[in-house]
Formats: sequence, C-alpha cells, structure tokens
Amino acid sequence: MTASKNRRYWLMKTEPSCFSIDDLKAAPGGVTAWDGVRNYQARNLLRDEIKTGDGVLFYHSNIKEPAIVGIAEAVASGAPDETALDPHAEHYDPRAGPDNPIWYKVDVAFRAELKKPLTRDMLRMHPDLADMDVLKKGNRLSVQPVTEKQWRAVVKIAGLKDPLTSV
Repeated sequence: MTASKNRRYWLMKTEPSCFSIDDLKAAPGGVTAWDGVRNYQARNLLRDEIKTGDGVLFYHSNIKEPAIVGIAEAVASGAPDETALDPHAEHYDPRAGPDNPIWYKVDVAFRAELKKPLTRDMLRMHPDLADMDVLKKGNRLSVQPVTEKQWRAVVKIAGLKDPLTSV
C-alpha cells in the first residue's frame, strides 16, 4: 500500500478471457504489467499520467454484463512496453525499438475483489457515478480517468474499506 497525497484514480478495461481479476490475483505477488495497450490516447495516460500509488478500478469488458470487478493499485509508473519489441508476442509492433518505444505499460497490484460485480446498469443508477467515462456512448478507451468522488462511491457501494488508504 502506497501513501499518496496526489493519488489519482483510473478505470482499466480488460476482457476476462484475455486477463481477468483472477489472473491478477494469481500473478506472482498479485502484480503484473498492464501492457499490450495499442491506442495512443490510452498510451499517453500510461506513459504520462498514471503514477505509483494511483488507484485502479478493474473492469471486465466485452462480456454479457460488463462490470467493475476489483481494485488494483499502480505500483510502477509508465515504462516502455517490451511486448512491442518481441516478434513472438501478441502485441508486437515492428515500428517500435529500444530508442523508439512507442508503447508504454504500468505495473498494477491486486488489492481487492468486489463481492458482487458493479454492472453498467448499477453504475448508472448511482448519482455520483452517472457521469463516468465508461458509461458514455462510444467511449471504448481501455484506460480512463475516474474522479475521487467516483472512486469513493464505488468503494462504498462495493461495501469495502478503501484498500489504498486506512480510511
């Protein structure tokens, strides 16, 4: 758990068939690289904005009922995504090189699994969450900012104590 006065919050989408909250939990130490992102806007957030100690809402997408399913914490800020350099990797990009990384990743650590997933319908019903980017039509970005108010509302609705603070 990292203390941070300047903590920011994010929602990161993943398809559970590719990488699920259970996969994060099972990763060594509950930590993994959030890599393979191939969208420039999301890349910029990973590279420039997400910092160690930031909170992450772990969101399962591209399923019957997409939902927030867990909480993670950024434990390493943006760094070049090595999968772009590996010709055998699924996310290889031949344009990338050691002097031209193009794509970035952050490391995230498992902090909590929600007892019950918070579906889009549940999020829409809560006044503090109705304006979340994930609910906006056409917003498919895999990394999105979340306000502190939205973070606190999700934690409260999920019936959790904030796993990133002692509050």
